[in-house]
Amino acid sequence: MSHRILFESHSHTPLCNHAEGDPTEYAAVAFERGLRGLIITCHNPMPNGFSHHVRMREDQLDSYVDLVAKTREKWLGRLDVRLGLEADYFEGSEAYLENQLASADFHFVLGSVHPQISEFRTKYWQPNETEVQRTYFRLLAQSAETGLFDSLAHPDLIKNVTSKAWQPDAIMDDIRFALDRIARTGVAMELNTSGINKTIAEMNPFPAMLREMQVRNIPVTLGADAHEPGRVADGYQTALKLLAECGYSEVCFFLNRKPQAVLIDEAIASLCD
Repeated sequence: MSHRILFESHSHTPLCNHAEGDPTEYAAVAFERGLRGLIITCHNPMPNGFSHHVRMREDQLDSYVDLVAKTREKWLGRLDVRLGLEADYFEGSEAYLENQLASADFHFVLGSVHPQISEFRTKYWQPNETEVQRTYFRLLAQSAETGLFDSLAHPDLIKNVTSKAWQPDAIMDDIRFALDRIARTGVAMELNTSGINKTIAEMNPFPAMLREMQVRNIPVTLGADAHEPGRVADGYQTALKLLAECGYSEVCFFLNRKPQAVLIDEAIASLCD
């Protein structure tokens, strides 16, 4: 193993009500796997009980910030623990989110469109699920254009909730148009390794979409979307090789909301098997 380079850029805490393990347990796994650091990105609070069962409450945000700060202090000198957030993009909540993101010193903000939640289904669902997919990618592009996010999480998540209607060739023009819009913003997109455990067992996004991202020079962040400690950095080597196969030579992570690029070959060499 060479020197430590990579961060886990997508991890959760029990405050979201669907993750297990204290952040220091996630940090221990990150250290064992050769990572330089861990960015904790739990699901942000939203107003008026919005999908409340899968996120922290508004009155828990300060506790979350304190929890990450204590974990950072505990691992100081061994592993670089940073405060991040996975923040939902939902039309109409932009001002709320802007205020929230200004309330703490977040190092990395993942933007997510979650099509599985009831609020999305109420507002956007229709019998033709291919049209729902088109709506999802339109919203993904809109989320980048807000300027609120550093990277877009699991950017083809819609395939797992419309799996029977998922024929990517049929909507590639819509995906390309969304990627054109995202590329103009400079926002990064995530390669999320947890997709291999979902209904359609492949990382998010699928390889053809990754290649379209590469053609447009869209930076890629890497995240395992860890909801339990053992998932930290899971599939990273496979993911980095996939990025290389799709034409990428670098992968990035964010510190102080600024991208840090590292060579894929060096990143692979830095990881513990």
